[in-house]
Amino acid sequence: MARRGCGVKNRQMHEVMPSDEIVTLSPLRLDDVEAHLTGEDEPLVRWLNGGPGTREGVEAYFRHCWEQWETAGPLRAFGIRVGTDETLAGTIDLRFAGKGLAPGQVNVAYGLYPFWRGHGLATRAVLLASQYAADEGGVEAVILVEPENSASAAVARRAGFTRDEQPHSKDGQRFDRYIRDLRVAPQ
Repeated sequence: MARRGCGVKNRQMHEVMPSDEIVTLSPLRLDDVEAHLTGEDEPLVRWLNGGPGTREGVEAYFRHCWEQWETAGPLRAFGIRVGTDETLAGTIDLRFAGKGLAPGQVNVAYGLYPFWRGHGLATRAVLLASQYAADEGGVEAVILVEPENSASAAVARRAGFTRDEQPHSKDGQRFDRYIRDLRVAPQ
């Protein structure tokens, strides 16, 4: 397929549904807004969203995500879905370009709603998203974790990421940086 935008293949959204038969990733949709707002809790707001969501704000973000898919922009936002009814359990975003990323690096950010935590779903989602990123030309995946967020750090390690010696600062806030070579299968 021809590459456009930031070097990411422009596949149609309906063609993208990585799955391991437990977790399926598929592009976020407007009908996911209510489930996302219902699932949002203090840890998700603190570690991922940066503030409580509003219906208008979440709808605008999900529309932006659709535009990114349609234009082959640098963002690929997925719903983490489980079960035959593909219940929305959380989200995972890939950014193929952005501040602090070298060419070929892909930022991975994820969060699960409270009911779905502690079952290994985030690790499965990170593995699926990493494979998608590799298939799209990503060379190295990067996860930034606030030092106090031990659960997210554990997901990164279980998905084959190693802590980089260089901490990453974002607007004065320190993050632990986990990286994984996407050309090598996780151990």
